Amino acid sequence: MDWGSRASGLNLRSAGVRFGVAYAALFGVSALALASFLWWSTAGLMERQVDDAINADSLGLSERYRETGTAGLLETINQRLIGNVDRDAIYLLVDPAMRRLTGNLQRWPAGIGMDQEWIERPLERDGRRSLARVHQFELAGGYHLMIGRDVQARAEMRHLLTDALLWAAAIAVALGSVGAWAVRGLFGMTLAEVSAIAGAIGAGDLTRRVRVTGRGDEFDRLAEIINDMLDRIAQLMDGVRQVSNAIAHDLRTPIARARARLEDAANHASGEADLRAALERAQADLDGITALFQGLLRIAEIEAGARRSAFAAFDAAPMLLDLADFYGAVAEEREVVLKPDIPEIVPVFGDRDMVQQAVANLLDNAIKFAPSGTTVLLSATPEDGWVRIVVADQGPGIPLADRPRATERFFRGESARSTPGSGLGLALVQAVATLHGGVLRLEDAGPGLIATLTLPHGPREVA
Repeated sequence: MDWGSRASGLNLRSAGVRFGVAYAALFGVSALALASFLWWSTAGLMERQVDDAINADSLGLSERYRETGTAGLLETINQRLIGNVDRDAIYLLVDPAMRRLTGNLQRWPAGIGMDQEWIERPLERDGRRSLARVHQFELAGGYHLMIGRDVQARAEMRHLLTDALLWAAAIAVALGSVGAWAVRGLFGMTLAEVSAIAGAIGAGDLTRRVRVTGRGDEFDRLAEIINDMLDRIAQLMDGVRQVSNAIAHDLRTPIARARARLEDAANHASGEADLRAALERAQADLDGITALFQGLLRIAEIEAGARRSAFAAFDAAPMLLDLADFYGAVAEEREVVLKPDIPEIVPVFGDRDMVQQAVANLLDNAIKFAPSGTTVLLSATPEDGWVRIVVADQGPGIPLADRPRATERFFRGESARSTPGSGLGLALVQAVATLHGGVLRLEDAGPGLIATLTLPHGPREVA
């Protein structure tokens, strides 16, 4: 499947096209809002200024008419016409018979009825025709007054502004389309690369990684997350291969040994006692194989988190004391002293059986590798919301170079190759610590090893 062509092809249902359309729509709405504001703040402002000027004139002349009558009104209108430097004012006063008394219009414009207050239309004034906005109202005594302004220049400016905004809208649409195509292209290229990497990984090439541009944007963070996931997958695959190889290696010896003993007994056994002894030795070898698989299944169960729902708060002090009693007897057989230092209460949140198994593995390792006449320490320290369970011995320890791999399944250092075991003990302890949101730390005791299992008092978020 050609992932790149699918991501780059024009598909109206694709995420890239949807993001591009969303970008264009947002850009268009923003441009429309800006154009509307410009229109309101320019053309609309000019119209409001004209209406405000006409209203102010109307109020002033009405007041003047009430105070001085027709004579005073005529004088005021004439004065305002003389003082109108811009020559944009329009006045017309007529008597009840619609005869002109004063003003710069020769007669009452045809088509303007007495029921119309605001009118905008072309008028003949001073021998020329222009667009005017007028307001007419009736005075006491049947007189009619028309007040207005010549808005021809404002209309032309409004037309220019409208044309400019239309051109701006067209440019905005063009730029929005270009921007949408660019967004769609960027999105498509990123997805195409991720799709190509996913296709390569699906085909078995685990070395491929998504390119990180270094800009630190969302795409870079996504690429880093994907790369971390791919690194983890590669590590897991390597772990699977290593575990497979280790299982094959560890199973080959006991199976071959059991087969050889049974074959030897079948060919050379002199009696029932020899056959029984051979069967018992073969059974012991098979029990070791069974224990190996049980350990693997136990680790897999823990890593899968299948029992996390059963977590609860419990006091680990009695459990630790029971382990100290049990392994104390084992330690005595090996001429080792197990010294417990357990407080009265050790609060832990988790699975009691898992924690018990993890501590038992640490004690088993410590006693197994401790030389005769030495001491193994088991202690617990609750502090700052955590419990630190420490098992320290005076054995050979783990070399610094081997510690990063000590918790891998089947890993056994040079000092451990001559001792019984499958190399799953510390792997299980690490799995328990991770499941509980805790930490397993291995440190040098000089001589010996200090294994610290840190567990929480309460629930923790586990990645």
